[in-house]
Amino acid sequence: MWLIVNLLAFLAVTAYAIRLFWKAVSHRYVYMKLGQPVDFRQQGKERLGEFMAEIFGQKKLLKDKKSGIMHFVIFYGFIILQFGALDLIVKGLRGGASVSFPGYAVFGLLQEITVFSILVAMGYAVYRRYVENLPRLKKGWKPSIVVFFIFGLMLSVLLSLAFERLWLGSHTSAAYTPISSAIAAAFEGLSGQTAAVLFYVCWWLHLLILLAFLVYVPQSKHFHILTAPINIWFRRKEPVGRLKKLDLEDEEAESFGVGKIEDFTQKQMLDFYACVECGRCTNVCPASNTGKTLSPMHLIVKLRDHLTEKGTAVTSKSPWVPEYAFSAAGAHSMAAAEPGVRWETEGITDIRPTLAWQQNAWKVREKPAEEAELIGDVMTEDEIWSCTTCRNCEDQCPVGNEHVDKIIDLRRHLVLMQGSMPHEGQRAMQNIERQGNPWGLSRSDRVKWTGEIDGIAVPTVKENPDFEYLFFVGSMGSYDLRSRKISRAFVRLLHEAGVSFAILGNEEKNSGDTPRRLGNEMLFQQLCAENIAVFEKYGVKKIVTACPHTYNTLKNEYPDFGLEGVEVLHHTELLDRLIRSGKLTPRHAVNERITYHDSCYLGRYNNVYEQPRNVLRAIPGVELVEMERTRENGMCCGAGGGMMWMEETSGKRVNLARTEQALETNPTVISSACPFCLTMMEDGTKMKEAEDRVKARDIAEILEQSVFGESHIQPANDAIGVGGS
Repeated sequence: MWLIVNLLAFLAVTAYAIRLFWKAVSHRYVYMKLGQPVDFRQQGKERLGEFMAEIFGQKKLLKDKKSGIMHFVIFYGFIILQFGALDLIVKGLRGGASVSFPGYAVFGLLQEITVFSILVAMGYAVYRRYVENLPRLKKGWKPSIVVFFIFGLMLSVLLSLAFERLWLGSHTSAAYTPISSAIAAAFEGLSGQTAAVLFYVCWWLHLLILLAFLVYVPQSKHFHILTAPINIWFRRKEPVGRLKKLDLEDEEAESFGVGKIEDFTQKQMLDFYACVECGRCTNVCPASNTGKTLSPMHLIVKLRDHLTEKGTAVTSKSPWVPEYAFSAAGAHSMAAAEPGVRWETEGITDIRPTLAWQQNAWKVREKPAEEAELIGDVMTEDEIWSCTTCRNCEDQCPVGNEHVDKIIDLRRHLVLMQGSMPHEGQRAMQNIERQGNPWGLSRSDRVKWTGEIDGIAVPTVKENPDFEYLFFVGSMGSYDLRSRKISRAFVRLLHEAGVSFAILGNEEKNSGDTPRRLGNEMLFQQLCAENIAVFEKYGVKKIVTACPHTYNTLKNEYPDFGLEGVEVLHHTELLDRLIRSGKLTPRHAVNERITYHDSCYLGRYNNVYEQPRNVLRAIPGVELVEMERTRENGMCCGAGGGMMWMEETSGKRVNLARTEQALETNPTVISSACPFCLTMMEDGTKMKEAEDRVKARDIAEILEQSVFGESHIQPANDAIGVGGS
């Protein structure tokens, strides 16, 4: 009779928990449906290999080896323990009788090893959070709830197995049940009836913790257990360097960019609920690391909470179940609050990495969620304009969140709908619109750099109509006095290798990268259309450029606007090819200790890491040393996302922080493959008063020195260009 009562109670409690779970999940799904529709069928194609690596290989998590291994143990431990949980539930419902099968004893041993491993892993998790005190990990009772859940689950499993052993007098060898046997030995004097009662106490404790965890998961950051695999499966297929195209001719569009939470796509909203709040993104963010207000993690968290609050107001569906168990603000809000209360960051000047968002830097605003302005009440303009678009946050995110496109969408609304942009950015936009370059210098001066290259002619497309490569020089390479040296060095190398090339001369216009990253989609599309028309006019099939920002824009974004059948190369890729083919031979030793700074738009955006290093390795005398943060985890120089043309008004300068990292390697040369990066590194050495002992050089300049000899090279620092920050 008592087994029937136990079964009915089990069914009632489980059904209630599943109902609550479904309600919490379905309400959040309804909130996501408020977003702009996405064709998920197209999004999810050709993803299996990447999905398996991210989910089952824990690829992103293992970027941090210690926490990655810890999470690996917990992840696979819980998969294994699901079978143990089913076995334990069956035992409780059948009065202790298990479903025996061949190898059951080995199965029991595996369960106990797994439980022990998870307990060790969770102990290490507590150590990292509260003893090692990692800044990126939140502290407090809310982030620790899961610790209690997991410890409770593991202990209830072991106690249940131990009391089962005493109750039924199990004859299974202690070698197969080492932990539960040791616990049973400590309670050896208990009668079988008492052991049975204690078994069911632990059995119900395990069940209730398991079901409570089930209900809690969708109402907390642990919703990522469900949403992260979906988010990774539906992550974008197109190149990471490609922003979404806006249809500026859509007469039915009420606005452009994102001005309210519903303007985000449903996929972007899925990002919000996939966030695990691990802080890895903020930990590597150059803005956060140098004391700016932006924290990529809190960008996602604030947008998620605002979506939840506004979704509740619009749909009248509460996100919290059972409602009596939670405050009105919700279990995972930034702080306990009354209905209609919202939160935002105050200005933060603490420049210690990732600590800014832990300093109680939240203030309350009395405004209903449906009336709160996304830009101003939820996200501040300072946060939006602090981003360098380096994508280090996205590279580190273990659940596939995409932060940069959200910030660009917010910028687009500010620029296109509100006409709001920092003054320096506005000036650069006006100059690009009027003269085709950010300084407002004369369009006719674009070819002045071609003079005095040892008598080498730099032909235009009209002068050399049969060219193989179009050298797209870019605004930096054409106007900035320092960057012109890179253009000249590259031309000398092309001439030496016998490469047929040409430039557009005064027909070349700005590529549009800066306007697009600053949110001025209209100006970008105008420049894009004009450049593509010129490419088609001269039959361009191959383009090479020394600017990674131009490279990324031409390669990844112009195809959306009609550029087809054109191969786009970065100058380091072409130089690497020429060396490998024997067309360029580094002859002279360059006895320098060189550290290479990875450009974000070359590396993380386009996965070009080896080619610049291959060029350096081919040069006799070069000692190549790597910084601590390098390749995929290299820190931004601070110039991306249009920040090249704007002043940093808070915290430490990003380029100074990166220069300090470079100087830690004790180099004689800091090399780069980007005119923006070169400017920032050169400025950084000046700020550190290290320019006399450490020079900043582009890869092409170093190779030029090796190919032609130092006596043929002009000093690199004889002029500071107009592009200096």
